[in-house]
Amino acid sequence: MAILIPIAFAAGLITAFSPCVLPVLPIILAGGGAAETRRRPYAIVAGLVVTFTAFVLAGSWLWGLIGVSAKDQLKIGAVMLLVLAFVLIVPKVGEWLERPFLFLTRRPAGDLGGGFLLGASLGLVFVPCSGPVLAAVVANVGSHRVGADTVVLALVYALGVAVPLLLVAHGSRRVTLAFRQHARGIRIGAGVVIAVMAVVLYQNWAQSLQTNIPGYVGSLQGRIEGSNAATSRLARLQGRSRVELGSTDAAKAPQLATSSALAKVPLGDYGTAPNFQGIAHWLNTPGDKPLSISDLHGKVVLVDFWTYSCINCLRTLPHLEEWEKEYGPKGFEIVGVHTPEFAFEHDYGNVNAAVRRLHVDYPVAMDNDYDTWNAYLNQYWPAEYLIDQTGQVRHIQFGEGDYGGTERDIRLLLAAGGESSLPTPVSIANRTPTGLITPESYLGTERIERYAGSPIDSSAAATYHFPKQPLPQDDFAYAGRWSVQGQRIVAGDGAKLRFHFHAANVYLVLGGKGFVTVKVDGQSKGAIHVTRDRLYTLVSTPEIEDGILDLAFTPGVQAYAFTFG
Repeated sequence: MAILIPIAFAAGLITAFSPCVLPVLPIILAGGGAAETRRRPYAIVAGLVVTFTAFVLAGSWLWGLIGVSAKDQLKIGAVMLLVLAFVLIVPKVGEWLERPFLFLTRRPAGDLGGGFLLGASLGLVFVPCSGPVLAAVVANVGSHRVGADTVVLALVYALGVAVPLLLVAHGSRRVTLAFRQHARGIRIGAGVVIAVMAVVLYQNWAQSLQTNIPGYVGSLQGRIEGSNAATSRLARLQGRSRVELGSTDAAKAPQLATSSALAKVPLGDYGTAPNFQGIAHWLNTPGDKPLSISDLHGKVVLVDFWTYSCINCLRTLPHLEEWEKEYGPKGFEIVGVHTPEFAFEHDYGNVNAAVRRLHVDYPVAMDNDYDTWNAYLNQYWPAEYLIDQTGQVRHIQFGEGDYGGTERDIRLLLAAGGESSLPTPVSIANRTPTGLITPESYLGTERIERYAGSPIDSSAAATYHFPKQPLPQDDFAYAGRWSVQGQRIVAGDGAKLRFHFHAANVYLVLGGKGFVTVKVDGQSKGAIHVTRDRLYTLVSTPEIEDGILDLAFTPGVQAYAFTFG
């Protein structure tokens, strides 16, 4: 544990310089600049540390206790910031709010109370980039293993974040001291800055700022948090040894050291592969009987997490199918773990039909309850876990791409297992998009972003209107009658959708039965006949283009999410 404390502190320091801190940085600057006492910056940072640590460790329990959905946490923090902005603009309100916090200082006229509340609000809205240290803490919380070590790591991580922010707050206060005669104006200006940022956070506009700026501290984070010492101790903190990725009984699984040839293969060691767990149905196995990792002992196994409406997964399939064809006779096996994203992907008939339509011939496990997904600690569609002949995970690929690297490692393991006559590497075009394109966009209320239309009413079907002004790039809007639900939107009379996209290919997950007519920049592109719940191609062009997509839906057609290529 001792070695993890400085690593956690360093991880927090790195986070404070990452793009994830950008939404709260103006508030720290404004809050520090409006300080009336030299100790107010400490109060701001103390509030941030306390609430951030508390909600990392007990957020789900606390929200459940007070009956508030966790997804509203950021909005609650933003409202608190808006109140505190009003405090800075109207000092009398600030004096009233400070009274419960006067015990923090012997000086009755201090502004520590407002500073602590400001920091507490930031602790609610601050969502840092999750590196290995924070991920380990969150994983323990999710598994109800919150011991002293987990608490200490969360607190030390928060302190690491706080130190640079404290220096920023102090620096802004020193700058404003030079303009002491304008203290009232500075305080009002700080209130306006905080109010603006509160609105930005409430509307979730800060996400594009965080995601569009490169992660310039990634390599440093990898060297510190991804070191062998850190990885092994974080694994131990999560209740598993360095060689136990999941819940497979290590005593029953053959160990890597039993094969000297495999031990010499220059690949990573990510632990014993977890078994397939909680599988609702198996497809493409003899009699649809279940498989286990131990059944596949002696083979090189690629576990592929996918779902049939995911375009990224579909672009991976030709590579998987070719590998299965070429290397299957040499001791290679693929197991597709189908973990659903949308409700219709839980249905056996839908998945079975998709497997047949896509010509997937290798075994497929329907992981409807995410049990196998969670056993692998997975977070991505697609994700590839390459397992050697002794049951050890030796290669992990998140997302599409790097097919050459995955195939190289398959060949290395097969050769180390004694296979001397391997076919030539397969040659399939890599269709992974490389340009800057519109991000995946969900249409239901659970994950909706970049919506620019009239206000959404999720309680009942409602009539919507396109905005009068042109849509910004990557934004969309509804028109006509729609029922807007958690995962999807359901078309009513005159239902239309407009999207300002930047991509070569546009795909949309649709359900129900009916038609969708397609126009790009006013030019008709035909109609899509919706016959089943799946991914449909709306636009396909040779090059990335910027365009306005207009769709018209027959009543009853359901739309879930756009993806782009």
